[in-house]
Amino acid sequence: MASLNPESDISAFVNTIFEGAILVARDNNVMTGLVRTFNDRTGVAVRQNSQYGGATMNAIGETDDLVGQAFTPSSIATLTPSELGAQYFMTDTRIESDPFPVRTDAAQDLGQAMATKIETDLLGCFTSFTGGTIGTAGSAITWGHVFAMEAMLRKQMAPYPYFLVLHPYQWVQLGKAASVAGTASNIADALKNEVNTSFWVRSVGGVNIFVTGNLTVDASDDVICGMFSRDALALDMRRAPRLEPERDASRRGWELNLSAVYAKGVWRPKFGVKGTFDAATPTY
Repeated sequence: MASLNPESDISAFVNTIFEGAILVARDNNVMTGLVRTFNDRTGVAVRQNSQYGGATMNAIGETDDLVGQAFTPSSIATLTPSELGAQYFMTDTRIESDPFPVRTDAAQDLGQAMATKIETDLLGCFTSFTGGTIGTAGSAITWGHVFAMEAMLRKQMAPYPYFLVLHPYQWVQLGKAASVAGTASNIADALKNEVNTSFWVRSVGGVNIFVTGNLTVDASDDVICGMFSRDALALDMRRAPRLEPERDASRRGWELNLSAVYAKGVWRPKFGVKGTFDAATPTY
């Protein structure tokens, strides 16, 4: 019988072909541009928000003396800063032998990880909105829900513009309803044209819509989304993300240290409405 000569005979001698390494996929961040941002302080002192006012107008007679009303501020929100950080350690041998620009890639990944952390921290504040609650677990979001959330914010006297932040699987329900894939006949032609032109419609009425995969899907495939006015949430940057390389001669390598100090939280909780809707993998 003739001898066969398969590739497996020389597999130990065949080098692996490496293409350029890519970083872990991350979504674009949207929240930092939508909330009230402070950057006027350093350190870790807490920042409080307070409100006062609400005088009551009473009927008075010709000879009545006005009675003083209290005008004392009360605290409605507190931001407590904390420090967060992460490190990559790269040995000299790893840097010198790696076929990729590993030190540059590591620095970029640290920066993206910090940005994602700030983003997810802000998104997690939706659960603390007190301006209203709409939707239920397992329910599909509709345009009716969107306008109901807007009405709730108007009831709270929240100033425009309003921002609605959804998971992509929630947006697809709205997109289908207003596109050629939908069956509703009462959708405005202008909205249909917008949705059929692009996956994501930036503005409907007085609401600016944003879509992010950074919203957390729970075990039941539900996501808490939010509609809010800018002052509903706040980001207090006490020290912007700072990357510091440090040589460790005894270990023959470099530390890449990234840290930041910031606080986040609700600032005017009544200026936000919480929505709970299904975010299961879309069907077609």
